[in-house]
Amino acid sequence: MTTFVDRVELHVAAGSGGHGCASVHREKFKPLGGPDGGNGGRGGDVILIVDQSVTTLLDYHHSPHRKATNGKPGEGGNRSGKDGQDLVLPVPDGTVVLDGAGNVLADMVGHGTSYIAAQGGRGGLGNAALASARRKAPGFALLGVPGDFQDIVLELKTVADVALVGYPSAGKSSLISVLSAAKPKIADYPFTTLVPNLGVVTAGETVYTIADVPGLIPGASQGKGLGLEFLRHVERCSVLVHILDTATLESERDPISDLDIIEEELKQYGGLDRRPRMVVLNKIDVPDGKDLAEMVRPDLEARGYRVFEVSAVAHTGLRELSFALAELIAESRAAKPKEEATRIVIRPKAVDDSGFTVVSEEDGLFRVRGEKPERWVRQTDFSNDEAVGYLADRLNRLGVEEALMKAGARSGDGVAIGPEDNAVVFDWEPTMMSGAEMLGRRGEDHRFEAPRPAAQRRRDRDAERDEALQEYGDFDPFE
Repeated sequence: MTTFVDRVELHVAAGSGGHGCASVHREKFKPLGGPDGGNGGRGGDVILIVDQSVTTLLDYHHSPHRKATNGKPGEGGNRSGKDGQDLVLPVPDGTVVLDGAGNVLADMVGHGTSYIAAQGGRGGLGNAALASARRKAPGFALLGVPGDFQDIVLELKTVADVALVGYPSAGKSSLISVLSAAKPKIADYPFTTLVPNLGVVTAGETVYTIADVPGLIPGASQGKGLGLEFLRHVERCSVLVHILDTATLESERDPISDLDIIEEELKQYGGLDRRPRMVVLNKIDVPDGKDLAEMVRPDLEARGYRVFEVSAVAHTGLRELSFALAELIAESRAAKPKEEATRIVIRPKAVDDSGFTVVSEEDGLFRVRGEKPERWVRQTDFSNDEAVGYLADRLNRLGVEEALMKAGARSGDGVAIGPEDNAVVFDWEPTMMSGAEMLGRRGEDHRFEAPRPAAQRRRDRDAERDEALQEYGDFDPFE
């Protein structure tokens, strides 16, 4: 049964915003007291957060689909809908978040580090929030915006100071078990270690972590054996330690050739060439192993390696090795730049940034792309003429109509707002005026106005008649 997973594909969906409410306040002796529709609640986010108690991505391997809750719709009486609850997903320290194309979205290192994988949708405004001096009683509300949906890949890269690399059964698990309190599975057959093991070592005043990376074999960087699955765990380590078996029973192997093969795999994987290295000749408790270690040590030192002869079984040479590693780790930590305080970077928009683009496509369609117009379209109830007019107002104020004319659009041309797979398409009719001007006193309800005196109504009718007679001559359209 699988107990360790370090790579999963996760399908996350944020909550959608609740719809706004179109409502009119009513009470005794005041049946039409004005708009009182509340706003819809915000949809919940999907948030990844580093949790030190989590060491594997196993939970997401079994349940890869995760969704936050939706916001509640608004209600009458100016009652806003409840916000959706955020979905917090704990991940191990060292998790890298990738998109479907392999681009890095976030590198999550350090307890409490968080990343919003999917943003919840905005709640729609109720008609109370949409009311204005010109639109006193809106008969519509805005719809909630759907939440984001993403397919992401989570990769775990072990956060450790030292990585032990080498052939299967070279003694890496035995070594980490005696250097630290870790208790990995140990046996005398290849591929005993199927998951990275992590241990904590204290040497003097230096405390560091050491990782036992599963055995590498020739071709690991191309996917052979288990190496490719776990080479990523070497990436974050500051120091690489080659564990060479001096008592191998395989006649075609020896410490020098093992070292050359593992070095070639690390080179092929990339990004590991400049890491400090150290060589450990293990199993010197075996007589032949001790002789072989003394034989190859001069050659290894001639290559520039620091070499240590140890025995995990007999606990020989371990103190010298642990303090030498502590020295390298201290140097590596001192060389790293100090973390600066969090800075807020402000990137103001360009003065000529309209917030949208208009592109003429080959089939004669003009496509409008931009965060605002696309969101406004998603918030519009197209079954409500007043809501459509309000959308026309917003697009006109943003400058969409002027941009369409500059792009060469003519009356009757098709205009699409949004991406190809989810766009609203309509036939464009240039107006050069806002939707409110086209529809007259849209949003104003005569029921909220004081009645005109009879004399005023007669004067208004006479003025309308005189204007009509001037236009039509002897024909009276009021007869």
